[in-house]
Amino acid sequence: MTYRWLLPEYIDDLLPPDAWRVEMARRQLLDLFRERGFQLIMPPLLEYVESLQTGTGRDMDLLTFRLVDQLTGRQLGLRADITLQAARIDAHGMNHQGVNRLCYAGSILHTRPEGLNQSREPYQLGAEIYGLEGLAGDIEIQELMLEALKRAGLPQVTLDVGHVGLFRGLSGLAKLDEKSEALWFEALQNKDIPALQILAGALHSPVAAALRCLPELNGDRKVLAMARAQLPDVPEIRAALAQLEAVADHFEGRVPMNFDLAELRGYHYHSGLVFAAYAAGYSDAVARGGRYDEIGRAFGRARPATGFSLDLRELLPSLPEA
Repeated sequence: MTYRWLLPEYIDDLLPPDAWRVEMARRQLLDLFRERGFQLIMPPLLEYVESLQTGTGRDMDLLTFRLVDQLTGRQLGLRADITLQAARIDAHGMNHQGVNRLCYAGSILHTRPEGLNQSREPYQLGAEIYGLEGLAGDIEIQELMLEALKRAGLPQVTLDVGHVGLFRGLSGLAKLDEKSEALWFEALQNKDIPALQILAGALHSPVAAALRCLPELNGDRKVLAMARAQLPDVPEIRAALAQLEAVADHFEGRVPMNFDLAELRGYHYHSGLVFAAYAAGYSDAVARGGRYDEIGRAFGRARPATGFSLDLRELLPSLPEA
């Protein structure tokens, strides 16, 4: 017997009044972005697969639904993230020469849930800044993320910050090949201490100890001083730690902060500072973001870029009443 009212697993309707709460939050946050000078874009749900996966690595590939275009025979994908679409619009669609601030809100689709009990149809809302180099852009987008979460009913969050340049710098010093780097990446991402010890033992490099200690460099800003003492004193690592210290100085006393120097989420995508916001009652981050300067190159123009996004469906328990 076919139950025609059943939906696929991890796909749900939003019924009133929850649908109104999500819609009112969407309007309020887009108004916030407009106040801050961001322009609204509405990319299509469907694009050619190669446009949706440029520079994002295997993770995005596995999350993307695929189908064949009956008009051209080419492979299409249902977007699993809007950030890449925003980068395409900045680089090719708008070709803006100065600083370009874009925002968006819309459904995305995942082939599998990214976390426990998470929907495969997140409602992604986010903001991106193109053409603004260095800490000015990173701090502006983090400030915007914190204000957006406050207006979404989450006034108390913890800001978690890392920097992919630390692992990139150490990987380069150790001269890791692609396969070895992937093994280190997986072990660090999973905080797998036994695996890290095995990899360090097989590396036969003085950099092995620095790579192995990255998961231990997790806590308040004291870990930045520890990192300066334990990591090699080379330009890429010095620059990454200087940026982390500047963020610590900027937000000190305003928001609880945690520094995780083994945070590599989006490693194949991001190029600098990465950050996330955590809140009581939520098992995973309520918003994420970071710098991704090289993504636009695939669309014809590499630009400094940073941004953040959140899932309004996941924030439903905290959203104000409509």
